[in-house]
Amino acid sequence: MSTENDERTIRCMVAKVGLDGHDRGAHVIARAFRDAGFEVIYSGLHKAPDDIVQAAVQEDIDVLGISILSGAHDTLVPKIMDGLEEYGAKDDTLVLAGGVIPDEDRDELKDTGVAAIFGPGTSIEETIEFVRENAPDR
Repeated sequence: MSTENDERTIRCMVAKVGLDGHDRGAHVIARAFRDAGFEVIYSGLHKAPDDIVQAAVQEDIDVLGISILSGAHDTLVPKIMDGLEEYGAKDDTLVLAGGVIPDEDRDELKDTGVAAIFGPGTSIEETIEFVRENAPDR
């Protein structure tokens, strides 16, 4: 059920949450998404969960990619998911997580509503294909 998205550009936000200052992966993903024809917004570093939620709601994004390597994913990601739900944006936002997230934490993040988790070594093509196939139709 893959459409070519001729009628609408997928709006993505790549977000760095918390104190994690390593943003190379986020820049690589943002550039790859842009090259794939997505509209991309980059949050910048050191954003609080509420900052990300506010920007996501204001920008009316389709896809939120959370890049996190600090180990604080188990507290920060659920705060973002709760914020999206509070604004009624959780159901129509595809949320992805990327970075160093241990296998034992993945089910818990998915239970909060994260659609997919992409760890180190995931191909850019796999991530782009997942977004194209799963971005919400509006």
